Amino acid sequence: MIFLDAAAQTTSQGGGGGMEMLIMMVALFAIVYFFMIRPQNKKQKEEQKFRDSLEVGQEVMTIGGLHGKIKHVDSEAGIVTLNIATGVDVKFSKNAIAKK
Repeated sequence: MIFLDAAAQTTSQGGGGGMEMLIMMVALFAIVYFFMIRPQNKKQKEEQKFRDSLEVGQEVMTIGGLHGKIKHVDSEAGIVTLNIATGVDVKFSKNAIAKK
């Protein structure tokens, strides 16, 4: 009997708890979006723009740390041929090119 009285009192006192929880969840999602998801999407767009603008003669580095000069770009196949040493040409996917 005491348990039922205590349960009835807590339900009558906590009337707006559901709305507060919803507001907190929305706020948490907004924080995650603006501090994690949005910057990641922006970074991916910048990297894709860089990879689309690759040109012959440009010095680049692969994601594995290999440095070289672009010898040929095949945009349709997404393949870049790098000259890494005299007479040594290696083919990479455009997605393997990291930066200048």
